[in-house]
Amino acid sequence: MRLLLVEDDNHVAAALSAVLARHGFDVTHARNGEEALRALVPESDGFGVVLLDLGLPDQDGYEVCGKIRKRTTTPVIMVTARADVRSRIHGLNLGADDYVVKPYDTGELLARIHAVSRRTASEETASSPETAVRLGPVLIELPTRQVSVGGAVVQLTRKEFDLLALLAQRPGVVFRREQIISEVWRTSWEGTGRTLEVHVASLRSKLRMPALIETVRGVGYRLVAPAA
Repeated sequence: MRLLLVEDDNHVAAALSAVLARHGFDVTHARNGEEALRALVPESDGFGVVLLDLGLPDQDGYEVCGKIRKRTTTPVIMVTARADVRSRIHGLNLGADDYVVKPYDTGELLARIHAVSRRTASEETASSPETAVRLGPVLIELPTRQVSVGGAVVQLTRKEFDLLALLAQRPGVVFRREQIISEVWRTSWEGTGRTLEVHVASLRSKLRMPALIETVRGVGYRLVAPAA
């Protein structure tokens, strides 16, 4: 798999590139936002994942994330030193698919890369007999992966859409955290639990319907169908 590493520290990039190469990745290193965006021109061979460090010297990392999402659907994993939930939600709102917080474990990073890759491959081959799910003012169009609320389109990331579509399969039914992580993230790794919480918070914020997804303490989440 080709991976675009956006990292301004050459020493960090060299060490990480070596690790990734040992695990079968073909790494292209971009030292700043401008180089990253040039590497993602439509004519270039596709990357499987973009690993984006937010601390870039020439542009705001969040801004670069938004620009990347506008020109490609390639999964983006943010690397950030900010551990607060609000910063992570901001990145997800801009189109990032996942994140890792510094200092991170290499095994965690590899697990997240493989998780977003498996999900993307699955999306490209999967098909569904249903075309749309309506829950009150919320319309989930499965073939186009588009969600609207009251007729207004809401931009969601891949995982946000997958999470919402999963819960919408059985409104009112509680989905265990382990089940959601297995089906949306394609992994059983316990460290994904915090990522799930961030994505639920991001969905509530984007849809402006905090009561749509209910937390069932100690179990998981369920979707509460609103009135039309």
